[in-house]
Amino acid sequence: MNSILQNDLNDLENILEKAKQHGIAFLDNLENVPTSSKNTIDPTRKLDETGLGSLGALEEFKERLAPLMVASPGPRYLGFVTGGSTPASIVGDWLSTIYDQNTQAVKAQGGTSALIEFETIHLLRQLLELPESFLGGFVTGATMSNFTCLGVARQWIGAQSGKDFAKNGVSGPIPILTATPHSSSIKTLSMLGIGSNNYTVLKTAEGNREAIDIGDLQKNIESLNGEPFILISSAGTVNTADFDDFVAIAKLREKYNFWWHIDAAFGGFAAVSEKFKHLTEGWEGADSITIDCHKWLNVPYESAFYLIKKEHVGLQIETFQNSNAPYLGNPLENFNYLNVLPENSRRLRALPVWFSLLAYGKEGFKDIVEKSTALALHFANALIEEENFELLAPIRLNNVCFTLKGDHNQDNVSTFLMHLNDTGKVFMTPTVYQNRKGIRASFVNWRTTENDIKIIIEEIKKTISELDF
Repeated sequence: MNSILQNDLNDLENILEKAKQHGIAFLDNLENVPTSSKNTIDPTRKLDETGLGSLGALEEFKERLAPLMVASPGPRYLGFVTGGSTPASIVGDWLSTIYDQNTQAVKAQGGTSALIEFETIHLLRQLLELPESFLGGFVTGATMSNFTCLGVARQWIGAQSGKDFAKNGVSGPIPILTATPHSSSIKTLSMLGIGSNNYTVLKTAEGNREAIDIGDLQKNIESLNGEPFILISSAGTVNTADFDDFVAIAKLREKYNFWWHIDAAFGGFAAVSEKFKHLTEGWEGADSITIDCHKWLNVPYESAFYLIKKEHVGLQIETFQNSNAPYLGNPLENFNYLNVLPENSRRLRALPVWFSLLAYGKEGFKDIVEKSTALALHFANALIEEENFELLAPIRLNNVCFTLKGDHNQDNVSTFLMHLNDTGKVFMTPTVYQNRKGIRASFVNWRTTENDIKIIIEEIKKTISELDF
């Protein structure tokens, strides 16, 4: 064995202890770590001949690379839709690394860690009150979850006319209807060979909504004259957390033949709360659902899961099975994730989620969801009191979409946000809503408190004052 590697093996406990101490120091000081960074490095470092050893590498990391890290797991990082990492999820994530499983099979001599994934999906279905008719698994994020779900949807479309798109390629257009899809769904259409331009944009409901106008949906369905299609609907649009009317869509399913996919990356967790579960009523009728865990479930990146009705498992296998490793016998009895997902190599992503669900239970996540939504409303009310801002949409759940007041200030929105983010006290992301430049603040982090809102509002006031618009 290489001498430096041997030394690391002999000193493993001390190495892990040092890494733990560094991690704890970061987390303990998270509220003081900047949410943005202008630090940089020269990324053309020369590779050492002999190596530094783990402790030497850790010291260089602290000196050169750690300053690049921002407080994305922290309470005032409101950009994108970014959760933190709860203590239990960190335990699960660390143990995923320690055990280092390639999670594939439920029955195999070489490891059955997929049983943990099966159990975790079972727990998630209970949390979200979804039926056992869904089969699920873990992927890296919403993009790959959408890819998995819509990949099976593509195969379903082909099967309606006796074609195998997975084997022979897509032949002919695939009708896709959607109103306000997330960009990851559009990227997925590109990756699946359907085409990122090849979808029909439905009208949105009246009253400053991003949800599908059901009347326009039915009109577009009827224009297809019975041709099967894919519907991409939303459980929480990224700008305003709007939800499509799943009850109405379920009724249309009784009359028309289509694959119903729901992108519920963060909004799906509305089902955890009695206050908001009405938003997801009827979603159990979907063929497939995408949900992120590194958002509202507050586990480390990268973690998401898909849910696809078990009745479609044959199509799923046709889409993703390895050609040299086909199923033998019943695919549900001889289950292997190798043949139902894009990745052949799979980390045990279920373990951080398993730890989280067991540690905090239904009540824990209900509290996180309801606290997040209350803080979003609190922040929105504080903004309204400031004469310089206006909301672009009502607060429906956990996202606040706002802008500088007045059309004359549209050219100043980007400048304001850049200066606000540069303070390092808060981070938000830019957006465009109904052709107006805006700012989006998303509340999903378990650490965020009312005191953080106070700090953010103070920084907003200070930034506006300094810029003097």
